[in-house]
Amino acid sequence: MSVTPANRVRLVGSISHPKAGRAFTLMELLVVISIIAILASLILPAMARAKARAQSSFCLNNTQQLSVAWMVYADDHNGQLAYNLGQSARNPVAVPSVAGAKMGDNWVNNVENWEMNPDNTNAAAVVATGIGPYTSKAAALYHCPSDNVLSDLQRQNGWRGRVRSYSMNAMVGDAGGFSLSGTNVNNPDYIQFFKTTSFPHPADIFVFLDEHPDSIDDGYFLNREASPPAWNDLPASYHDGGASFSFADGHSEHQRWQNASTRQPARAYGISPSLPMVISDGLQDYSWVLEHMSVERGPETFWPTPITSN
Repeated sequence: MSVTPANRVRLVGSISHPKAGRAFTLMELLVVISIIAILASLILPAMARAKARAQSSFCLNNTQQLSVAWMVYADDHNGQLAYNLGQSARNPVAVPSVAGAKMGDNWVNNVENWEMNPDNTNAAAVVATGIGPYTSKAAALYHCPSDNVLSDLQRQNGWRGRVRSYSMNAMVGDAGGFSLSGTNVNNPDYIQFFKTTSFPHPADIFVFLDEHPDSIDDGYFLNREASPPAWNDLPASYHDGGASFSFADGHSEHQRWQNASTRQPARAYGISPSLPMVISDGLQDYSWVLEHMSVERGPETFWPTPITSN
């Protein structure tokens, strides 16, 4: 059977030609990629800022919840504040503590470092004593979401983070051997607050803060007037170059640091190994912290009896 010309035309017309569609040119692809890159450069920083703001809000909430637990603890102990012993409580020969007081009585029972010490990761121990039961044993409250700092050794061993980012003002609570006389030997001219009633202006004295990961160690945040001025412990600067604080009246706030020396890198061994660190670029941050740690005592100051263990 022969194929007519009309049939041939019909058969050929039913086949799609590979060049019937139009492909993107190289120039058009480059333009599209450039637009995507521009959009990404605008969106990604905004997303990073939004994440940072969210983490800052979580951190503020954590410090506030810790303060609530601290207050409820005091209510249950006739107004006596939680122990704030520092790691020296583990060495009573060097610094004698209150009769029977030990680190397990402290507001938090751990000491952090850059080694493989289990204190760095033992969340159960952190919430087992002190104010832990008053936080419903929620270990997450002790950790700032921006704090993921580890040493190389800890990362090599698969660690994801340490359990605590916060410390307590050294002038708040019974400091064991440092405050046996009713004053703190580190700041003898300032009030050591033993009871909820000993704060003249609770809104002005901070209780908790997020501390620099390289100085946090025992959760006992200590600074004192020195000449020349120097940091003993350094606050963190995770949040827009600042730190979160909660105060004795229960409120929390963010304090942004003004001096570059305060904003040390958040990394293992990120600050000078020889503390205290002498300050050379302004005293605004140092003065703010000292002013919110305590108040000067006068000759009429009443000193409550330090806590003793049962």
